[in-house]
Amino acid sequence: MAIVEFKDVSRVYTNGEHQQRALDHVDLKLEEGRFIVVLGPSGAGKSTLLNLLGGLDSPTEGTITVDGRDISRLTPNELAAYRASNVGFVFQSYNLIPTLTVIENVALVKEISPNPLSSHDMLKAVGLYDHIHNFPSELSGGEQQRVSIARALVKNPKILLCDEPTGALDSETGVVVLRLLLSMARDMGKTIIIVTHNQNIARMADVIVRVKNGRVISCEEQQNPLSVEEVDW
Repeated sequence: MAIVEFKDVSRVYTNGEHQQRALDHVDLKLEEGRFIVVLGPSGAGKSTLLNLLGGLDSPTEGTITVDGRDISRLTPNELAAYRASNVGFVFQSYNLIPTLTVIENVALVKEISPNPLSSHDMLKAVGLYDHIHNFPSELSGGEQQRVSIARALVKNPKILLCDEPTGALDSETGVVVLRLLLSMARDMGKTIIIVTHNQNIARMADVIVRVKNGRVISCEEQQNPLSVEEVDW
């Protein structure tokens, strides 16, 4: 079933007399439990698409339905509740709190999530249970990214939004992170949406969404997506 549906969605930013149409009458439907990659050049509207879906912004026109609920006209408080219960975020910057340990950083989201999972279990899942009492500065970049993924998972979100999650990582660490994200869709039934410029990541996708000039120009199902191991990194 479709977990996400955009209907005639536009987002226009106004600066004085100048208007920038970041998204232009977008129609898009995404099914639940898929590994989805959004591709497009810089300035195409990929991050705007992600921000609207994540409730970080609201559309100028059109409707966005997530899991049967129209989020297009929610109030700021309603959007905050939506983000807390439905969406996890993984960004290129890890956004960890340096004065908190790994376990404290991950457990922090339990204060806002209505149905959180075990922090210890999620850190085991990302292979960092031995580091739960370390501080972020004592971890590598890949380890910090895995902490941010564990934190996103503890929220128990329906959808995980990832904006260039491997952009700052070396190829070996990037493979570890991608293997984890892929398993979340395949084994845990999460809907994973990744914005990236990396064509190799797209080869693993169940669905590839291509964005150009604020429009979705294609949304294609891949018949035989590759595993992480099959991609030539």
